[in-house]
Amino acid sequence: MAVLMVMSYHIWLGRVSGGVDVFLLISAFLMTLQFVGRYEQGRPMALLKHWLHLFRRLVPAAVTVIVAVIAASILFLPRTRWLEVISQGWASLSYVENWLLQSQATDYYASDHSQASPFQHFWSLSIQGQIFILWPLIFAGAALVARRFRLRYRVLLCYIFALIFLGSLIYSVLFTKAEQTEAYFDTGARLWEFALGTLVALALPSLRLPRSWRLALGWLGIVAMLSCGLLLNVQASFPGFVALWPTLAAACVIVAGQTGSKLGVDRFLSSGPLVRLGDMSYALYLWHWPVLVISLTATDKDRAGPITGSIIVAVSMVLAYLTTRFVEKPWRGWKWPELKRRRALIAIAAAAAIAAVPLAAWQLQINYALAAASSQAWVNNPGARSLDPAYVGGADKSAPLLPTLATAADEWPRYAGGCTSDEKALTNICTNGKQNAAKTVVIIGNSHAHVWATPILTLADKYGWKVEAITKGYCPVTVGPAPGLSEGCLDFNKDTLKKVLAMKPDLVVTTSTRTDPDPTSTEFMDPGWVPPIKSINDAGIPVVALRDTPRMHEAVPACLEKNPNNYAACGSKTAENYQPASPDASVAAQLPATKFLDFSQYFCQDEVCPAVIGNVMVYKDDNHVTRTYMESLTPYFEAQFSAATGWAAE
Repeated sequence: MAVLMVMSYHIWLGRVSGGVDVFLLISAFLMTLQFVGRYEQGRPMALLKHWLHLFRRLVPAAVTVIVAVIAASILFLPRTRWLEVISQGWASLSYVENWLLQSQATDYYASDHSQASPFQHFWSLSIQGQIFILWPLIFAGAALVARRFRLRYRVLLCYIFALIFLGSLIYSVLFTKAEQTEAYFDTGARLWEFALGTLVALALPSLRLPRSWRLALGWLGIVAMLSCGLLLNVQASFPGFVALWPTLAAACVIVAGQTGSKLGVDRFLSSGPLVRLGDMSYALYLWHWPVLVISLTATDKDRAGPITGSIIVAVSMVLAYLTTRFVEKPWRGWKWPELKRRRALIAIAAAAAIAAVPLAAWQLQINYALAAASSQAWVNNPGARSLDPAYVGGADKSAPLLPTLATAADEWPRYAGGCTSDEKALTNICTNGKQNAAKTVVIIGNSHAHVWATPILTLADKYGWKVEAITKGYCPVTVGPAPGLSEGCLDFNKDTLKKVLAMKPDLVVTTSTRTDPDPTSTEFMDPGWVPPIKSINDAGIPVVALRDTPRMHEAVPACLEKNPNNYAACGSKTAENYQPASPDASVAAQLPATKFLDFSQYFCQDEVCPAVIGNVMVYKDDNHVTRTYMESLTPYFEAQFSAATGWAAE
């Protein structure tokens, strides 16, 4: 029932059902019965043997799906998404997909599943895998304590898991209220669901409910389970206390047990079709999500209709049956690995290698293609150099673009000292790590200021400067209010200004004008930009202000993949981006210690702002300039920058 809920809600309703929460509770319930039974029967816990046996059962089916997703992604997903699929494939194989998604603050509730990762559903399996390691350790530790102090094992476990339940539930409620998207994938915020399953298993032998109560409990539980995703605002509340609804509903069904009545829910749940579906529920969960995601991507749809959804369900069930019949059951019945722990470990490693090898090979192929193209970049990919009147081209017309479509998403500046990034807050605090530098440059502003770091970092390596960056997406330098600011932008700017004044750098670099994402508007100068820049100048700190870069109509890599022989289709018009004269000229007289630099000629020629210049992809999305193009622009940047600061002459 739980897997049917998950599949139906994902495919037809584009919502979260609460079915996964039922999985988590049931897995802990069954594991508790297993370990408590061992203790009460006087058998050893045998943790290593347990883990090897468990993962030997789980890994083969997961590997089968991972390999299939790799093949399907190569065939059907755009190359711009390949690196994401590879990283999530590794995370899924190693049971840390939930942590990866949490770090990316992925919206699991997005109605457009065509843009989701085909591995995204591995988040719940990752949490289960982590609990499958943790829970046996707790059972074994409690057994040692119970024997050492002559305590009742079940009672001790009740206290332990009651504390885990309360602590995790409180944490889950608070975390969900503060950062719901991140909390959804957090292991700590889910511990209480497993603890509840354990407590149900521990309490069950003591429960003696009349059959009439159990009849009512069973149907109440089923109705509550099925209605959860429809009646609750899961998008805004899970996995906080509201997730008690599906978990307590599942607990009701378990407590109801076998009533022996024709009216009992157990008669329905014990029917042949549901039992057979239960046998392949693990494989069905594994298959339904990638089949949905890849189908929607291949058909260019954002949601499945009745017919498409029915086909997805049918395909998923067939694949689940085949996986259960020819992968899961044969591996489960294979006796050789059960004889020795070393053999079991070899079997698990061999199964994992079946997925690890193509993942590694795919990654190596992408890296090799990039390295091969990069080795000829000076000739074949001149970028901004192609605009130089003195340039004499000798490029191979068949040479690939740089960056490649597969690597374009990673084309941010590279800081030798690293960055501390918060994807939720869109902040980047970066440094090149130079110590005892002759000069210090601080870059502030929005993400467009951030991408200008590439030529600055190159000059810093050349002349021994220290570079620090304090930037936030959708947050240009301003005292506001201004259009398009991100949440917390004004507070971030106030804090940044304080930091800059305290640091007293030799130079501050930022952007001045702003190109507008709205195609009906064009470049403008934010009046709120002048006061903070004036404060910096008044503190004796010079500023270099860069005219903003253009914006395209859509993400350039995706557009180029759709139009491989028509780069012009992916560009935009100069008039849509720039005023005839830079608007920052209107404030230049107020800021004599600020130098204004204009590189618009390297992005737009005549009436067009191309997406590709000199066989180099200019934008990594629809508005951020690639690191590769900025590298080609560096010599021309250095000339203007040096003239503005006089530093190179020193």
